[in-house]
Amino acid sequence: MTQSLSARGLRLHWRQFVILLVVNAFVGAMLGLERTLIPVLASTEFNLMALSVSLTFIVSFGVVKACANLVTGRLADTLGRRTLLIVGWLFGLPVPWLMLYAPAWEWIVFANVLLGLQQGLSWSSAVIMKIDLVADNERGKATGLNEFTGYAAMAASTLLAGWFASTYAIRPTLFWGGIIISAVGLVVSVVFVKETRQLVFDASKSRTHTPFWSLFGLVTWRHQSLSSLSFAGLVNNLNDIVIWGLLPTLALTNALSVAEAAVIGSIYLGVWGVSQLLTGALSDMIGRKPLIVAGLVVQAVGISCFALSVQSWWWIGGAVVMGLGTGMVYPSLLAAVSDNAAPTWRATALGVYRFWRDIGYVMGALTGGMIADAFGITAAVWVIAALTAYAAIVVALRLQKPTTLA
Repeated sequence: MTQSLSARGLRLHWRQFVILLVVNAFVGAMLGLERTLIPVLASTEFNLMALSVSLTFIVSFGVVKACANLVTGRLADTLGRRTLLIVGWLFGLPVPWLMLYAPAWEWIVFANVLLGLQQGLSWSSAVIMKIDLVADNERGKATGLNEFTGYAAMAASTLLAGWFASTYAIRPTLFWGGIIISAVGLVVSVVFVKETRQLVFDASKSRTHTPFWSLFGLVTWRHQSLSSLSFAGLVNNLNDIVIWGLLPTLALTNALSVAEAAVIGSIYLGVWGVSQLLTGALSDMIGRKPLIVAGLVVQAVGISCFALSVQSWWWIGGAVVMGLGTGMVYPSLLAAVSDNAAPTWRATALGVYRFWRDIGYVMGALTGGMIADAFGITAAVWVIAALTAYAAIVVALRLQKPTTLA
């Protein structure tokens, strides 16, 4: 890095910041490939009719990604960020080959284990590095730009994957798309990305390391604000199961095509991604709490649209509203966690938060699948909407003004 390592700021380090945005776009595109296609693959090629079974790929992905986030956060504080970013891409390389040649559903589940490792290591490293580069009053803007590029790319790849799969076939689409994305992402990371960890130590007066389990407890339950943020993150990813796991199956039962389901999913991801260009920077100006609370309420309203009607325009409206709510919540949560963490353990705190956030995938897939099998998909959607509204109440009552702990 040619810039001084003694100062932070988006203008000072904009070149490296842009490179990291490009990397995160490829990380997001990797996940977008399968968001619509894997649930359809479960029912069309592997004949998995029970949602609690077909959603096991999300469970495997969520558990592994959550644990990868946890490990990445701590290792990023002790070993650095760049190595973990590259290792993440190496885990992603076998994924398209497994998707192409999988003779049984268990292979798809294992491919999602590797994808979870790739996403946890690469996405966590990328967002931590961006927060390293910027000034304290630019964290919302940094996380907003990070999430915008990741989810905008995810929306684009979701839409393209649906179109290619409808025109050709699901498996070749997953294979060729995955090969290109993982190869380019790895090359860019190896050649152009520089380490940013030194910026953290330059910003801190202390280089002592707080014990990991002490920080885990702090972020999980002991610190009022951090624990409420972890709970909100968990619910945010839990309700994403509506779009990722339930909507494609619900669409098929209502005679919508794979391409149509992909369009609705890509609208959600696109609104989510684009809105973060504004909401991240807005949280720097008005604070994180108003956007988090309001965003969770907006999410609950959007989710309800999928339960109120099977008309496609209701679903499109729900996707737009839910995407806007998620765009309000996502970068604000990341920035709020960073606000409440000291520089030397900020990456660890983000790792713990992201651990609980991605456990939401697991809880959403398990509870959503079981409720859907027992009472129908619509009932599962209503339960998730109610839980999202409850999370808004928790944050409204518990989240306090930022206090950085030494």
